[in-house]
Amino acid sequence: MTSTTHVPSTQKVRREIVGGKRAEGHRLQRQGRRVRRPDAGTLTIGQPDPRVTGVGGLVDFGAFVRQLGVDRELRRRFGHLKSHGNVVYPMHAQLRLLVDAHVAGASRVFGVEALAADPVFHYLAGGAVPSVDTIYDDLQRFNFQACWDLEEVVGDHGLAALDNPRKRAEVHIDIDTTVMPVFGEQEGALPGPNPHYHGRPSFHPLIARLAETDTVIGAEFREGNTGFGASDADFVVRNIDRVRRRVGPHALIYVRIDGAADCTAILGAIADRGALFITKARMTADLCGTIACIPATQWRTVELDAEDRPFKQVAEIDFHRDEWRKAGRKFRVFAVRTRDKLTGKQIGLWKNEIDMTAQAFITNDVVRDADDLAQRYDLRAGIEPLIGELKGCGIGKVSSQHFYANSAGFLLKLLAFNLTQRWVANRSPKLLRWRSPWIRRALVHRPGRLLRSGGRRLLRLAPRPLLE
Repeated sequence: MTSTTHVPSTQKVRREIVGGKRAEGHRLQRQGRRVRRPDAGTLTIGQPDPRVTGVGGLVDFGAFVRQLGVDRELRRRFGHLKSHGNVVYPMHAQLRLLVDAHVAGASRVFGVEALAADPVFHYLAGGAVPSVDTIYDDLQRFNFQACWDLEEVVGDHGLAALDNPRKRAEVHIDIDTTVMPVFGEQEGALPGPNPHYHGRPSFHPLIARLAETDTVIGAEFREGNTGFGASDADFVVRNIDRVRRRVGPHALIYVRIDGAADCTAILGAIADRGALFITKARMTADLCGTIACIPATQWRTVELDAEDRPFKQVAEIDFHRDEWRKAGRKFRVFAVRTRDKLTGKQIGLWKNEIDMTAQAFITNDVVRDADDLAQRYDLRAGIEPLIGELKGCGIGKVSSQHFYANSAGFLLKLLAFNLTQRWVANRSPKLLRWRSPWIRRALVHRPGRLLRSGGRRLLRLAPRPLLE
């Protein structure tokens, strides 16, 4: 039986934030009044007003992004992709237009068609919204180097959300892959590891998250038949170096990856960069045999159940893979066994403890307690809702047949997400933990009217009392 006496917060839009009145049911009940819906047909509809906008929040977002120097940075990095003299839509303007479209909720390039009728979007686009064909053509100008540069911009703004970086004692990088099934014949969309659509062509991007800010600090758009292995050590190292430049030489950097990182090349690369890692170990036969043979006296109980039986135990393991010995590596391995019915792959190894399941971890942290490291690894689960959030922002939607064009579109959506997080933290920090759809409703989709007064543009927005 629960003792909770209140409904927990769902961190969604409440009417007070968007300027609505509180519910008046109790007052009306005391007055003996009953709500009666009017006949909508009695309301006279006037002439359409082309000055009315539904995305008034893009103005404040655009001003904030310009203050950050994003427009200037995009011009410097990508202006050369459209450098001929008769350019109408410069590349940096096209990229900013797509960022605005993604912030407003358009998950595909074609969403620009609907936004083109909005006076604020039209104004911010320079007074002329290009056709989607032009945008498609401009995305196809991206090559490997341009996508690399765009990924750096994404990472820079993901890291910029970290306040007081030089005072941080430790930070955590979480790395994971996600599957993006497609239902066409796009370049690079190949069958690969796909738990929901077996044999379906897909892309298999990598995403790196900074746990302290819950932002994306690195990403790589990859073909669908690409797994996670030794070839991705460069991606891991690149993100470690990126964070190190931000937090300085003294902060501890923890890298948390799932069992796919049980690879000598990746673990060695992390250790060589002076970072710490925590990863699950592949439960191979030799490792399972070692865990099964651990004497009962070596298991240290860290948690008891209601009947005072061991509920969770940890034990250090003297275990080394052959590939570690060949590479001259030595890592710390410990096991955790529990009666808790957790999700994920866990293995029962004891006949007299049939409800005990085990998992093993590999780390190069030789100081911290094993149970602390296991709990620290469990916090890596935060990357899963972030990926879900990003998919809600449209990273799973592709708009082109060309691989690098889709890579650019993917990275632009990540950039839009990071910039939105920085904008919300600066303007309305109380909404920072909200999901993107609710942030969009409260801050971006603000009705208003775009006017001209005294030779200047004036935007009158619907009130947001608690945000102003």
